[in-house]
Amino acid sequence: MYRIGEFSTISRVPVSALRYYGDRGLLPPDSIDPDTGYRYYAVTQLPRLNRILALKDLGLSLDEITAILNDELSAAELRGMLRLKQAEISQLVTEEQARLSRVENRLRLIESEGMMPSHDVVLKEMEPQRVVSLREVLADPRDVGTMIGDGYAALMPAGIMPIAPCFSVYHDPEFKPTELDVEVAFPVATQLEAVPDTPGGRSFVQRSIPGGKAAVIIHDGPYDTLHESYAAIGNWISDNELRIAGPAQEAYLIAPDDPGGPITEIRLPVA
Repeated sequence: MYRIGEFSTISRVPVSALRYYGDRGLLPPDSIDPDTGYRYYAVTQLPRLNRILALKDLGLSLDEITAILNDELSAAELRGMLRLKQAEISQLVTEEQARLSRVENRLRLIESEGMMPSHDVVLKEMEPQRVVSLREVLADPRDVGTMIGDGYAALMPAGIMPIAPCFSVYHDPEFKPTELDVEVAFPVATQLEAVPDTPGGRSFVQRSIPGGKAAVIIHDGPYDTLHESYAAIGNWISDNELRIAGPAQEAYLIAPDDPGGPITEIRLPVA
């Protein structure tokens, strides 16, 4: 029999961990001195302790390990648990490999430019958004602002308050400066019973815009320099071996009439 400190030395497991395993019922002491409270362990407990450590190394929780050691799981349930853990670890490895690639790309960019890049692109998981929207083919990109103003002119008097900044969705598979298929979307919390037409005679459509992964960049500056941020986000997508998987979106975080100038969030769905 070994006192807990001696058993810790033999097993190479800290005393604090042995006490914790004992208190959880995973590895109770072989005996406890009723007078001193000292915990004593037997060499025959080492195989169970090693199995605890092996299962813990697989990423299983102590609750899961307890169920396994107490034979509360069937072979099929144990296989299912391990397959789920395998999938979780595989996903983590994939995410960390992507993160490593982004770090390497950032390092190459810094080394080539000699400074931190002025445009930061991040990968975001976008939530689906319920919107009321206007869609039109425009001959001039500046007409997007007219659509936005017309939309707010209908929604605000009707007491319909968008829950987030409005954004445009560019549905064209290619850029056509004189034939822009643009949807201006105003996020709302729920399905609305009715939405009035705009003063300009436009009619709203209610729909849900799908979520998913998107490469996102914040453009701090006038709209006529948006192409610089699009170029940066395009290079980032290529460098990270992704592909564009949907229409571009521009969320208008701060309007152009603000004293500090406009701020726009560009989102490109990726896969």
